[in-house]
Amino acid sequence: MVVIHYTAMETADAACARLCDEAMEVSAHYLISEQGNIIQLVDEGMRAWHAGAGAWGDVADVNSHSIGIELANTGDAPFPAAQMDALEGLLGGVQGRWAIPAERIIGHSDMAPVRKFDPGAKFDWRRLALGGFSIWPDALEADVSDWDMFETYAARFGYRGAGQTLLAAFRLRFFPNKTGDLDAQDIGVIKQLAAKWPCKDGSPKV
Repeated sequence: MVVIHYTAMETADAACARLCDEAMEVSAHYLISEQGNIIQLVDEGMRAWHAGAGAWGDVADVNSHSIGIELANTGDAPFPAAQMDALEGLLGGVQGRWAIPAERIIGHSDMAPVRKFDPGAKFDWRRLALGGFSIWPDALEADVSDWDMFETYAARFGYRGAGQTLLAAFRLRFFPNKTGDLDAQDIGVIKQLAAKWPCKDGSPKV
């Protein structure tokens, strides 16, 4: 799979220095600057320390099963067009080399909802989906809003967790401006995601 992050640092140069500092014990396969420059830091066939604790579907050791892409962004700013263009180009190559389907391209917050928020509410997941680099649900509604139902469908899609933390991670990706209690729209969308893209373990990099 692919895990997308933001650096939460002021510049790409600062992020690169941190990612290359062995004492920091953090790394990623790629870093993309605000201007769209792609820097490869780790060979795709090697393990990088970008994901940390968390899981997606049955994959608990996400570092060993994924390619990590860091986007230079503080977390509260839009992602520039040049950066998104570069990301899409990179993802196209990665997908081709490793046969990674669109549903296996996720955010850091998807696999670690308790502790991570990147790539955040400013990241344009729908744009990626339109290009074939992610997935996006139709606008569906269900008749009921039930926590057990929501958590069951969320686990089938790939999320791990429960309650408000799980809802926050789901909304961060699919409804970044939505607040309030769990509702029928949340249920309808997660039900569709679980039906169309159920999470299945695959080869080491898928």
